[in-house]
Amino acid sequence: MRFRKHNVEPFPPLDAANEDGLLAMGGDLSPERLILAYRSGIFPWFNYGDPILWWSPDPRCVIFPEEFLPSRSLKKSMRNRGYRFTLDTAFEQVINRCAGVRKGQPGTWITKDMKKAYVQLHSLGIAHSAEMWQQDELIGGLYGVALGSIFFGESMFSTRTDASKVALAFLIENLVAWHFTLVDCQVSSDHILSLGAVEIPRTEFMKRLECGLCENNVSSNWPANQDTRISIKT
Repeated sequence: MRFRKHNVEPFPPLDAANEDGLLAMGGDLSPERLILAYRSGIFPWFNYGDPILWWSPDPRCVIFPEEFLPSRSLKKSMRNRGYRFTLDTAFEQVINRCAGVRKGQPGTWITKDMKKAYVQLHSLGIAHSAEMWQQDELIGGLYGVALGSIFFGESMFSTRTDASKVALAFLIENLVAWHFTLVDCQVSSDHILSLGAVEIPRTEFMKRLECGLCENNVSSNWPANQDTRISIKT
């Protein structure tokens, strides 16, 4: 699928962001705008009915794929729960499940416009999903954007024990094999920190982002519609 190119106004400098990381509001969710945002260390995040909000938090939460080491309990889940791991076989299902209202939350930030925008990025080979299955049932997964050697994680969901964690662990093993250098988790949470994420200064993140974007051929390693099992490091 091709998209019609149009001029996109640049974002403000990152040091204009407030203490929470809010940088700008407005604009659109066109492929050009989203790609520029990710390449600039910025991502959209807003609630239904709000204007589009653009963020660049400091510090930034990331995972270094080469340093990722699943916990003993997660390795056990990877081996023994009978889950099946796939890539890009159910992108729309994954984003729809991620958009579901969760316990303790009044709504979802993954609006219809956000879903439409990322489905379009997926059709362009830029947004990707990782899925966990139990037989033919989708029980967990995540989606995000791949540019250069950086994977920008957006959201994950799970309906079975550890399903989204296992999806992330299997994905990271793939990312290491494909020579990805960084997983952007955006903002920290107890859940993502428990999976090995760390916080780094925004200045360091931007240096790593600049280097990663120079490796344009890396993201092309992502295979389409892959159904696989991956060996687990012990």
